Amino acid sequence: MDQSLSHPEDRAQNAAWRPMRRAVVDLGSNSVRLVVFEGNARNPVSIFNEKAVLRLARGLTRTGKLEKSAMDQTETVLRRYHAIARAMGVVQFEVLATSAVRDAENGQDFMRRLADGIPGLLLSTLSGEEEARLSAEGVLCGIPAADGVLADLGGGSLELVRLDAGRIGAAATVPVGVIRLADRAAADPTRARAIVATEFEALPFLAEGSGRDLYLSGGAFRALARIHIAQTGYPLNMVHHYTIGREEARDLAGVIGEAGRKFIERLPGVPRRRIEDLPYAAIILRRLLRSTNAARIVFSANGLREGWFSRTLSDDVRAEDPLLAAGRDLAAANLRDPGLPPALIGWTGPIFASETGAQRRLREAACWLSDIGCHEHPEYRAEQAFLRVLRQPGIGLDHHARAFLALTLALRYEAEIDSPFLAPARSLLDMSAARRAETLGVALRLAYTLSAGTPPLLAGTSLTIAPGRLILELAESSGVFAGESIVRRLDRLAQMLGLEAETSTQSIPTGSKDS
Repeated sequence: MDQSLSHPEDRAQNAAWRPMRRAVVDLGSNSVRLVVFEGNARNPVSIFNEKAVLRLARGLTRTGKLEKSAMDQTETVLRRYHAIARAMGVVQFEVLATSAVRDAENGQDFMRRLADGIPGLLLSTLSGEEEARLSAEGVLCGIPAADGVLADLGGGSLELVRLDAGRIGAAATVPVGVIRLADRAAADPTRARAIVATEFEALPFLAEGSGRDLYLSGGAFRALARIHIAQTGYPLNMVHHYTIGREEARDLAGVIGEAGRKFIERLPGVPRRRIEDLPYAAIILRRLLRSTNAARIVFSANGLREGWFSRTLSDDVRAEDPLLAAGRDLAAANLRDPGLPPALIGWTGPIFASETGAQRRLREAACWLSDIGCHEHPEYRAEQAFLRVLRQPGIGLDHHARAFLALTLALRYEAEIDSPFLAPARSLLDMSAARRAETLGVALRLAYTLSAGTPPLLAGTSLTIAPGRLILELAESSGVFAGESIVRRLDRLAQMLGLEAETSTQSIPTGSKDS
């Protein structure tokens, strides 16, 4: 831990009003990026992100050395990043150098220059295996059951890791990052294809991805995802967890790999700084599809930086379910009563008796999020809650989960079932999942109407399903009665379940006491 980042009195003052902040710099072959994380949550919370594209690896294949101009620019950028970390009260800050630095003849001289020129800067040069494992841990941070092959593409190297249902297996670093591949192939796409094919032939574990998923990380791969999102009119402009089939990926890679610069420039969604890298990223993707025979491609915004953050957490936090953790974390600042979500999980259980484990996790997350709009204007609660959940930046939600939870919350706040703003979620869900989300939303609305958002009042009620009937049981003298709004919402829930609504008032046995 770098205690030189701020003065002791500054750290003491800062600790009183903000969570712990950690920062990491990914000193890569193409870009240098600073990310500042806040807190100790299971899902990394990034509060600052800055990148400088310096192409440190340019010319490395030809000369074996880092160019002076690139090193000078890198030192200037790192001085800024160090100053930002100090100003933001960061207590743990590390620079992770990857392929360009470790492979250059003058790489370690450059690291010593940085250490001497920026006192207190913690610098580490990662081996290829360390870089691959950190990248894998970053992906698993957001997709803990990932199964297949991870490919993390940088400017100097490509990290390949076998992921076996959440476990890290064989790993390799291949010198075919987009900058290095262009240099090795002398900007000849045909030669680039031959180089990649030869490199992959030496990696038999790639074939273990057959029929599984291929997880893509790294800026050039994410740029391909952005192109596909724009071309297809996909309803959620988020790369993380964006998933496409094998043939779609093959077609995308084929088009970009053969395209000239002018064609790529005209494509929607193309990041300008990635234009010259994209054909090489496409060539690598095409060969990965052939070598792994993967069934699907899953893009990940996570990688080395998130893996670094994950390692700073306790084992207990790392073991948390990212979906449920995301729900709890997002709701934390809005809960009127932290005891209500667990009570809602139990209360809604009887109407989802046949749910799968995955469906139960979504229901639990929805219960945690169910009070997220309590501070919003009443006229906009439904839409605000919907958009906050659908677009929140956390990594613990895939696109299906975002859509399900957002639709549930909109209905919990009584959005009209055909409201136009619900369209993105509906397009991401099949009819069965959408119906389930609607039903859960209506059930939560009933629960909040009964309980006023309090566990004691909810405890005086319960739902039971009998043949052909949905029964709402109310404890006598509990402060809850079947008024007009209760009956109306119960009728709506019963209708969605294909049942008849019924209420039953149960007397409290003589001599009983509230616990």
